[in-house]
Amino acid sequence: MNVENGRSIAVLVADSHPILRRGLVEIINHETDMRVVAEASDGIEAVTRYKECRPDVVLVDLAMPELEGVEVIRTIKSSHSEARIIILTTYDTDEDIELGLKAGAQAYLLKDITGENLVACIRDVMRGRKRVAPAIAEKLVDRVSRIQITAREFRVLHLLAAGKANKEIAVTLGISDATVKAHITNLFDKLNVSSRTEAIVAAIKRGLVRVT
Repeated sequence: MNVENGRSIAVLVADSHPILRRGLVEIINHETDMRVVAEASDGIEAVTRYKECRPDVVLVDLAMPELEGVEVIRTIKSSHSEARIIILTTYDTDEDIELGLKAGAQAYLLKDITGENLVACIRDVMRGRKRVAPAIAEKLVDRVSRIQITAREFRVLHLLAAGKANKEIAVTLGISDATVKAHITNLFDKLNVSSRTEAIVAAIKRGLVRVT
């Protein structure tokens, strides 16, 4: 089924929130060139429904019970490489974006998107195009252009986020206090911050560390 030959685009909507899912279904079914052929409220159901219905396009949230959205994408793509998948989520950290796109999604959208732009994205993905939300595009450019954090700096950053003092970090990593301070100074420069607290906040926003 595709938009080029006049047949409806078959869509699977996978989202755990029933009200939001119903709204997405109504938006899509309002269009004359597409229809929702299946819904899923969790990740396992999404994979099952895909195999049953083989829709043209899948809309999937990253925050899914039973099986997270990224795993849904990986599972579907592992046996159906041709699957066209759109991530529609509230998650916008660097890590989530990278994982979602690397898993095989053709588009990454945020849930503040308008209905008009959503159906336009479905048509674009059906035609083989890729789409990302403007805010996501900015993050991707920033991720590519910024200086990369080294493996050791990454460990220091995680220990900072865990509330460790310089001496504790030094002991944990087997390095001197002076080396720890040098790593922290480099992290401040790369994250464009001036304090430990700002560094942690910036790292969380970029998906470099997670709050547990």
